[in-house]
Amino acid sequence: MHQHVFVINGSGGVGKDTICELAAAVWKVKNISSITPILQVARSAGWDGIKTPEARRFLSRLKEICTEFNDLPFRYCMNQYQEFLHSDAEILFVHIREPEAIARFCEAVGGDCKTVLVHRPALEQARGALGNRSDDGVDNYTYDSIFVNDGTLEELPEKVYSFFKRFMES
Repeated sequence: MHQHVFVINGSGGVGKDTICELAAAVWKVKNISSITPILQVARSAGWDGIKTPEARRFLSRLKEICTEFNDLPFRYCMNQYQEFLHSDAEILFVHIREPEAIARFCEAVGGDCKTVLVHRPALEQARGALGNRSDDGVDNYTYDSIFVNDGTLEELPEKVYSFFKRFMES
C-alpha cells in the first residue's frame, strides 16, 4: 500500500475539515493539525474553544511562541507522521497554515508530501481578512494544487473524490 501525505491549508471556514471527512468516506484517513497541541495550552490559559477573530489572533501568536520555545507544533506533526507510517491509513492530512512551517514539514517528510490550498471564493470575499498571520497568509506559499470549494454541499463528495483520486493513482 502506498501512503500519501497532504498538507492542507486555507483560511478559516473554507471547508478543509469537510473535505478531509469526505475523503475519509473513500480512503483510510488520518487527519491532524499543527494547532492541536496549542489548543490544549490555550484552554489551560482560559480560551473557551470558540474561534472568534480575537481567539484566532491569540492562537496564532501562541503557536509562534510555542514554536520558538520548544518547537511543539512541528514535533507533534512529526510524531503523528511516524504513527501514520506504521498504520494502515492511506492518507495523512496535515493542517498547517504558516508558509515556513509548511516548507519545513514537507522537507522533513520528503517527496511524497503534496500541498493543497482550499479556497472558497464567496466566503473569503464576503468575510475579508481574519486579522492574524496564520489565516491571512495562506496565499504566501506555492502549493502543488488548489481545491476551489465553490459548489454545493451535494456536489462536494464527487469533487473531493475526483480531486484526490488523481494523487492516489500516481
